[in-house]
Amino acid sequence: MKKLITLAVLATLTSLGLKAQDNFEIGIRAGANLSTIRGEGSGSDQGFWDSEDTRSTGFTGGLYTRFGNKFFVQPELIVSQKGGTTTGLLGVERDFKQTYFDIPVLLGVKATDVVRFNAGPVATFLINEDNTFLENIGITQAEEGFRKALLGYQVGVGFDIRSIRLDMRYEGNVNDVFNIDYDDQQTENQFSGKGNSFSITAGYAF
Repeated sequence: MKKLITLAVLATLTSLGLKAQDNFEIGIRAGANLSTIRGEGSGSDQGFWDSEDTRSTGFTGGLYTRFGNKFFVQPELIVSQKGGTTTGLLGVERDFKQTYFDIPVLLGVKATDVVRFNAGPVATFLINEDNTFLENIGITQAEEGFRKALLGYQVGVGFDIRSIRLDMRYEGNVNDVFNIDYDDQQTENQFSGKGNSFSITAGYAF
């Protein structure tokens, strides 16, 4: 995982040398994530993943680059806080929040000089795990618990107003947030859940 992150960082930093070329942009963006996890809950505890529309609020922000004009490619290096809520057998809610390193690679099109649309895959790497949460639900340090790397997708709309960049996005996971491998398939299904989030950010193009 560290090698993948290092290669991604080096690739993005290398692109900085192209700044002098036309149709290249680099900037920063930051804002808030509203995240949750949804699962089928087919185990004995059917309500493990909270079925209510509660979302965890966290920070998201980092560096982006953009290549192109009407049609563009936008790789990013982003730090994001994501989490969710679980409900146990006795109705006890447990919240968790942890930090991820996201690498989206978005393809986009500008509808006007101001409005643009973008979508693409995102690789997500866990860099700060909520171990207290794992202990509270009975997962020991010897077990994997949260998955260390996730694959997902992002879709959204953006607005370019001079040097200001505003973005609204939805992100979904392809694989489960937990990496549980129990002999009991019913118990394993209980913990199956995929994350999703909405984010709103403001940025600045240099």
